[in-house]
Order: sequence, then C-alpha cells, then structure tokens
Amino acid sequence: MGTRDTIRTAVANVVPPAGLTRALAVQAMVYAVGSGLFHAGSAVFFTRALGLSAAQVGLGLSISAGVSLLGTVPLGALTDRYGAQRVWTVGLVLDAALFASYPFVGGFVGFLAVVVALAAVYASTGVARQVYSINALPPAERVTAMAYQRSSLNVGFGLGAVISGLVLAVDTIAAYHAMVWFIATMILVTALFVRRLPRLPQVSRPAEPMGRLAVLRDRPFMTVSLLSGLLTAHGVLYLTVMPLWILTHTDAPKTVIAALVLLNTVLIVLLQVRVSRGADTAAGAARASRRGGLLIALFCLVLPISGLTRGLLTVAVLVAAAILLILAELIQSAGAWGLTATLPPEDQRGAYVGAFELGRQVQYLIAPAGLTALGVTTGGWGWLPTAAIFVLVAAAIMPAVAWAERTPRLGAQAPKPSMTPVP
Repeated sequence: MGTRDTIRTAVANVVPPAGLTRALAVQAMVYAVGSGLFHAGSAVFFTRALGLSAAQVGLGLSISAGVSLLGTVPLGALTDRYGAQRVWTVGLVLDAALFASYPFVGGFVGFLAVVVALAAVYASTGVARQVYSINALPPAERVTAMAYQRSSLNVGFGLGAVISGLVLAVDTIAAYHAMVWFIATMILVTALFVRRLPRLPQVSRPAEPMGRLAVLRDRPFMTVSLLSGLLTAHGVLYLTVMPLWILTHTDAPKTVIAALVLLNTVLIVLLQVRVSRGADTAAGAARASRRGGLLIALFCLVLPISGLTRGLLTVAVLVAAAILLILAELIQSAGAWGLTATLPPEDQRGAYVGAFELGRQVQYLIAPAGLTALGVTTGGWGWLPTAAIFVLVAAAIMPAVAWAERTPRLGAQAPKPSMTPVP
C-alpha cells in the first residue's frame, strides 16, 4: 500500500461517510464541545462561581450518580413509549435549560436540584441517542456508526478542553457564567441537529407491555450487562488508578500523566472505527469483549513494572501499558455497542439498553475504590489478583452472551423487517 492509499485509509477511518452516519457523528462532536468544556472546567466553576465547598460538590455529584443508577431503566423505557428521537430532542432542550440556569443557582440546595435533574435527563437522552442509532441504521452499519460517533466525541472533547483553558486563564465570574451559557447554546444546536435527523416510524408496542423494571428479570441479559459493565473499568484504570500509581510508585514526571491523556484522545480518534470491525454480530461482539478484558489483564501485569524501572525506561513502560489499555477500551467499547445492537428486542430496546447501562453504573460504584485499593495501596502485588479478575470476566462473557442468545427476551415480538428512515 502506497503513501496515498495509507492516507486515504486513515482519513476514511476518521471522517464518516456522507449520509446518516456523518450526521450522527457531527451532532456528537457539537455536543461534545460543550460537554468537554464543562468536564474540564466544572470543578473550578462549582467552587469559584457557585461558592460551594469541595465536600458539597462531591456530595451533590454522588447523589446525582445514584439518581442516574436508579433511573436508567425506567427512564430508558420512555424511549419505547414516545420514540427515541422525541425523547432525545426534548432531553437536550431540558439539558440546555438546566445548564443556562446554573448562574442563578443559590447555595447547595439549588446546585443539588440542578445536578440531580441533569442526571435524570442524561439517563434518558443517553439511551434515546443509542436506540435511535440502532433503529435508524442497517445491522451491518450500526457498530461502525457508533464508532464514528465516539471518534467525533473525542474531537469535540478536545476542542472543549482547549476552550476551558481560556476560561480558566481569564478566571472571572463573568467568564464562568459565559462558559455555561455557551454550553447551553451548544446543546441547543445539538437539539436542532437531532430534530433534523430522518424521522423513524414508531415501533409497534407489544400487546402486553412489560413493566418498567421487568427487564431486570431477564437473567441472561442482565448477566451480560454486569460482565460488560465490569469491563468498562478501563476508564477508571486510565483516568484514576494509573495516574495515582505514577505519582506514588514511579519516578516519572507528572507531565507524563497529561501526555498519556492526550495519547488516549488521539488514538481513539484514529483507531476506534478500525478496531470496531467484526463486532456487529452478537458472537463478534462477545469476542471483542473478551479481547478487551484480556488486554486489561495484560495492562495490569505490565504497569507495575514501571515501579521497578528508572528514567526513560519507566516512561517507555508506562506508554506500553497505556497503549494496551487504550486498545482494550477501543475493542471493549465496540463489543458493548454490538451487544446492545443485537441482543435487545426491537420493541423494548429502550428498556433493554437502559438495563445494559446498569452494568456500567455498578462498575462506577465499586471500581474507583476497589481498583485503587488493589492496584495502588498494596504496593504492587495487588495487580496480580486484579489481572485475574479481568481474565475471569473475559472468560465468562462469551458463554453469557451465548446463553442470552438462546433465551428469548422478555416481551419480544416476532422479528420484523429492519426499519428505514422516513424521508
């Protein structure tokens, strides 16, 4: 392959093809500019602009995380009742209104009301966005489209982080107020994008609809949800545990942490679409999930070596470990998309996608404290049982997916032809 072909292939793996896949990727990038801006500047905004203490911010965010955990399944079911595009659009408008209200928040109670409402809205819009992508595209294109969206999200996150640097440099209350109003504007622009997406025919609801929490009785599916959710701990390992390990157990400079975060963003943009191929069937998604888990386990064996090395060798080991974990993230993400695209029944997709998110929410509850305790506070030996845990999860997910494939979903109707957008 010549240089020109190599460049053409690289561009094709970053720039989505024209049509619905590109439209979905563009809205993802626009939304991510605001989201990346807020993630990078939120801690300072809460303390400087709202006058909250660190303890109040932590408590409010923990409560909002609990709301998101409890509301994922019932709020996801709204998509089945009202349609993915409608729920997605209304959710974005509410999201924008809540962000615009931040400068008028007075004290902890007002802050808590906004972050709890935002958590509930995010739980519903996140499911609706994914369900729309699944319903609007042919099966063979769904995972690839989600990969393009994730690549675009990271471009948007990067742009948002750059803008946040300017806001933090100005460091005035007016600048922070302008920041959240800009975020609200970007969310409204995203809502306009979503409103202009092709309309989909409403999926016919089953004659006897399930209760909003009935999906939790689908043991095979919930087993897959839990196992896949545990594998998303790569995010905690990369953004929390690895930096703590670098600071406390290596001689690497602190700037390495920022460089590794940048490396993560760049590789996701460049490689997410490429590594997602083959995950568009349940079996392919299960294999991708297994590979992701094994790569996480390998990371857990390579990273502690950096505690025994010095100088440039330490940096080289950290980069090698980071690349392993980034590949795990890329491959596991594709596997999760494939599972949500293939296992849920068409007429209960919102409830099932919401239930699938429960696994990730459970991971958020246990991974930060558990993996930090094992990997960092033990001095290094804890990485061995950590690696063993991920090997076990990786080994279990393929049989769990096969079990879920053999078992009819609750409330599933007979298969219907794939839906196509209404022009």
